[in-house]
Amino acid sequence: MTAPELTERFDQAFAYARHLHSEQRRKGTDVPYVAHLMGVAALVLEDGGDEDQAIAALLHDAAEDQGGLETLEEIRGLFGDRIADIVEACSDSLATPRPPWRERKERYLEHLRQAGPDVQRVSRADKLNNARGILRDLSRMGDDVWQRFSGGKDGVLWYYRTLVQVLQAGEPSPLVDDFTQVVARIEQLASESGG
Repeated sequence: MTAPELTERFDQAFAYARHLHSEQRRKGTDVPYVAHLMGVAALVLEDGGDEDQAIAALLHDAAEDQGGLETLEEIRGLFGDRIADIVEACSDSLATPRPPWRERKERYLEHLRQAGPDVQRVSRADKLNNARGILRDLSRMGDDVWQRFSGGKDGVLWYYRTLVQVLQAGEPSPLVDDFTQVVARIEQLASESGG
Protein backbone atom coordinates (compact mmCIF):
# COMPACT_ATOMS: atom_id res chain seq x y z
CA MET A 1 0.00 0.00 0.00
CA THR A 2 1.43 3.37 -1.03
CA ALA A 3 1.02 6.14 1.51
CA PRO A 4 -0.87 9.14 0.17
CA GLU A 5 0.94 12.42 -0.08
CA LEU A 6 -0.46 15.00 2.29
CA THR A 7 -0.39 18.46 0.77
CA GLU A 8 -1.14 21.99 1.91
CA ARG A 9 -4.85 21.14 1.64
CA PHE A 10 -4.42 18.79 4.60
CA ASP A 11 -2.61 21.53 6.55
CA GLN A 12 -5.42 23.97 5.72
CA ALA A 13 -8.06 21.44 6.79
CA PHE A 14 -6.27 20.83 10.08
CA ALA A 15 -6.06 24.58 10.79
CA TYR A 16 -9.73 24.98 9.85
CA ALA A 17 -10.80 22.08 12.10
CA ARG A 18 -8.66 23.38 14.97
CA HIS A 19 -10.26 26.80 14.60
CA LEU A 20 -13.84 25.45 14.43
CA HIS A 21 -13.42 23.16 17.44
CA SER A 22 -11.06 25.38 19.48
CA GLU A 23 -13.47 25.75 22.41
CA GLN A 24 -14.74 22.17 22.32
CA ARG A 25 -13.58 19.36 24.63
CA ARG A 26 -14.22 15.61 24.56
CA LYS A 27 -17.35 14.74 26.56
CA GLY A 28 -16.66 14.83 30.28
CA THR A 29 -12.94 15.58 29.89
CA ASP A 30 -10.47 18.43 29.47
CA VAL A 31 -9.06 16.83 26.31
CA PRO A 32 -9.19 19.23 23.35
CA TYR A 33 -11.65 17.95 20.76
CA VAL A 34 -9.04 18.24 18.04
CA ALA A 35 -7.31 15.19 19.59
CA HIS A 36 -10.27 13.09 18.42
CA LEU A 37 -10.11 14.58 14.93
CA MET A 38 -6.38 13.87 14.66
CA GLY A 39 -6.96 10.31 15.87
CA VAL A 40 -9.67 9.70 13.29
CA ALA A 41 -7.50 11.12 10.48
CA ALA A 42 -4.60 8.89 11.58
CA LEU A 43 -6.83 5.81 11.53
CA VAL A 44 -8.14 6.71 8.06
CA LEU A 45 -4.57 6.96 6.75
CA GLU A 46 -3.58 3.70 8.48
CA ASP A 47 -6.59 2.06 6.81
CA GLY A 48 -5.31 3.05 3.36
CA GLY A 49 -7.30 6.24 2.98
CA ASP A 50 -6.33 9.03 0.63
CA GLU A 51 -5.86 12.71 1.38
CA ASP A 52 -9.51 13.61 0.74
CA GLN A 53 -10.66 10.93 3.18
CA ALA A 54 -8.13 12.14 5.78
CA ILE A 55 -9.36 15.71 5.34
CA ALA A 56 -12.95 14.52 5.71
CA ALA A 57 -11.86 12.74 8.90
CA LEU A 58 -10.51 16.02 10.29
CA LEU A 59 -13.80 17.72 9.39
CA HIS A 60 -16.29 14.90 10.02
CA ASP A 61 -17.92 16.65 13.02
CA ALA A 62 -17.54 20.22 11.79
CA ALA A 63 -21.00 20.69 10.31
CA GLU A 64 -22.78 18.61 12.96
CA ASP A 65 -21.16 20.40 15.91
CA GLN A 66 -20.16 23.79 14.54
CA GLY A 67 -22.72 25.47 12.34
CA GLY A 68 -24.80 22.94 10.43
CA LEU A 69 -25.53 23.53 6.76
CA GLU A 70 -23.69 26.85 6.70
CA THR A 71 -20.46 25.15 7.79
CA LEU A 72 -21.08 22.28 5.37
CA GLU A 73 -21.31 24.74 2.47
CA GLU A 74 -18.15 26.49 3.65
CA ILE A 75 -16.39 23.10 3.63
CA ARG A 76 -17.72 22.47 0.12
CA GLY A 77 -16.29 25.79 -1.05
CA LEU A 78 -12.93 25.29 0.64
CA PHE A 79 -12.32 21.59 0.06
CA GLY A 80 -14.71 20.39 -2.65
CA ASP A 81 -17.77 18.22 -3.11
CA ARG A 82 -16.23 14.85 -2.25
CA ILE A 83 -15.07 15.98 1.18
CA ALA A 84 -18.29 17.87 1.91
CA ASP A 85 -20.34 14.83 0.88
CA ILE A 86 -18.37 12.58 3.27
CA VAL A 87 -18.76 15.10 6.10
CA GLU A 88 -22.50 15.33 5.49
CA ALA A 89 -22.85 11.54 5.37
CA CYS A 90 -20.91 11.14 8.64
CA SER A 91 -23.24 13.57 10.45
CA ASP A 92 -26.20 12.08 12.28
CA SER A 93 -28.09 15.37 12.05
CA LEU A 94 -27.57 18.92 10.82
CA ALA A 95 -30.99 20.04 12.07
CA THR A 96 -31.49 22.50 14.91
CA PRO A 97 -32.85 21.44 17.29
CA ARG A 98 -31.57 17.91 16.86
CA PRO A 99 -34.04 15.04 16.76
CA PRO A 100 -34.07 12.70 19.78
CA TRP A 101 -30.91 10.64 20.35
CA ARG A 102 -32.33 7.19 19.49
CA GLU A 103 -34.01 8.47 16.32
CA ARG A 104 -30.74 10.06 15.13
CA LYS A 105 -28.76 6.89 15.81
CA GLU A 106 -31.27 4.61 14.07
CA ARG A 107 -31.27 6.86 11.03
CA TYR A 108 -27.46 6.97 10.98
CA LEU A 109 -27.17 3.18 11.22
CA GLU A 110 -29.58 2.73 8.31
CA HIS A 111 -27.66 5.29 6.27
CA LEU A 112 -24.31 3.64 7.08
CA ARG A 113 -25.59 0.29 5.77
CA GLN A 114 -25.95 1.87 2.32
CA ALA A 115 -22.89 4.15 2.45
CA GLY A 116 -20.06 3.98 -0.04
CA PRO A 117 -16.40 3.26 0.72
CA ASP A 118 -15.44 6.88 1.52
CA VAL A 119 -18.09 7.22 4.21
CA GLN A 120 -17.53 3.72 5.58
CA ARG A 121 -13.79 4.35 6.01
CA VAL A 122 -14.22 7.66 7.84
CA SER A 123 -17.09 6.31 9.92
CA ARG A 124 -15.27 3.17 11.05
CA ALA A 125 -12.24 5.28 12.04
CA ASP A 126 -14.49 7.67 13.96
CA LYS A 127 -16.36 4.89 15.74
CA LEU A 128 -13.14 3.05 16.62
CA ASN A 129 -11.62 6.20 18.08
CA ASN A 130 -14.79 6.87 20.08
CA ALA A 131 -14.99 3.27 21.32
CA ARG A 132 -11.37 3.36 22.45
CA GLY A 133 -12.15 6.51 24.42
CA ILE A 134 -15.17 4.90 26.07
CA LEU A 135 -13.14 1.81 26.96
CA ARG A 136 -10.31 3.88 28.43
CA ASP A 137 -12.68 5.99 30.52
CA LEU A 138 -14.82 3.01 31.54
CA SER A 139 -11.66 1.33 32.84
CA ARG A 140 -10.78 4.45 34.83
CA MET A 141 -14.17 5.71 35.97
CA GLY A 142 -16.49 2.73 35.92
CA ASP A 143 -20.20 3.31 35.36
CA ASP A 144 -19.86 7.07 35.84
CA VAL A 145 -18.77 7.24 32.21
CA TRP A 146 -22.33 6.54 31.00
CA GLN A 147 -23.56 9.84 32.44
CA ARG A 148 -21.83 11.63 29.57
CA PHE A 149 -24.09 10.12 26.96
CA SER A 150 -27.67 11.05 26.06
CA GLY A 151 -28.41 7.39 25.36
CA GLY A 152 -27.11 6.25 28.74
CA LYS A 153 -25.45 2.88 29.27
CA ASP A 154 -28.15 0.77 27.60
CA GLY A 155 -28.43 3.07 24.61
CA VAL A 156 -24.69 3.30 24.02
CA LEU A 157 -24.26 -0.46 24.31
CA TRP A 158 -27.13 -1.02 21.85
CA TYR A 159 -25.64 1.51 19.43
CA TYR A 160 -22.12 0.08 19.48
CA ARG A 161 -23.38 -3.50 19.29
CA THR A 162 -25.39 -2.57 16.18
CA LEU A 163 -22.45 -0.64 14.70
CA VAL A 164 -20.37 -3.83 14.94
CA GLN A 165 -22.97 -5.65 12.83
CA VAL A 166 -23.23 -2.83 10.28
CA LEU A 167 -19.47 -2.38 9.92
CA GLN A 168 -18.83 -6.14 9.68
CA ALA A 169 -21.31 -6.28 6.77
CA GLY A 170 -19.38 -3.53 4.95
CA GLU A 171 -15.89 -3.45 3.49
CA PRO A 172 -13.34 -5.66 5.25
CA SER A 173 -10.81 -3.64 7.27
CA PRO A 174 -8.49 -4.19 10.21
CA LEU A 175 -10.31 -1.24 11.80
CA VAL A 176 -13.51 -3.28 11.88
CA ASP A 177 -11.67 -6.11 13.62
CA ASP A 178 -10.23 -3.66 16.16
CA PHE A 179 -13.64 -2.06 16.66
CA THR A 180 -15.26 -5.45 17.26
CA GLN A 181 -12.67 -6.31 19.91
CA VAL A 182 -12.96 -2.94 21.66
CA VAL A 183 -16.77 -3.16 21.77
CA ALA A 184 -16.55 -6.71 23.17
CA ARG A 185 -14.27 -5.42 25.93
CA ILE A 186 -16.64 -2.50 26.65
CA GLU A 187 -19.54 -4.95 26.97
CA GLN A 188 -17.50 -7.19 29.26
CA LEU A 189 -16.55 -4.30 31.58
CA ALA A 190 -20.11 -2.96 31.51
CA SER A 191 -21.54 -6.33 32.53
CA GLU A 192 -18.91 -6.80 35.25
CA SER A 193 -19.77 -3.44 36.76
CA GLY A 194 -23.49 -4.28 36.93
CA GLY A 195 -25.30 -0.96 37.36
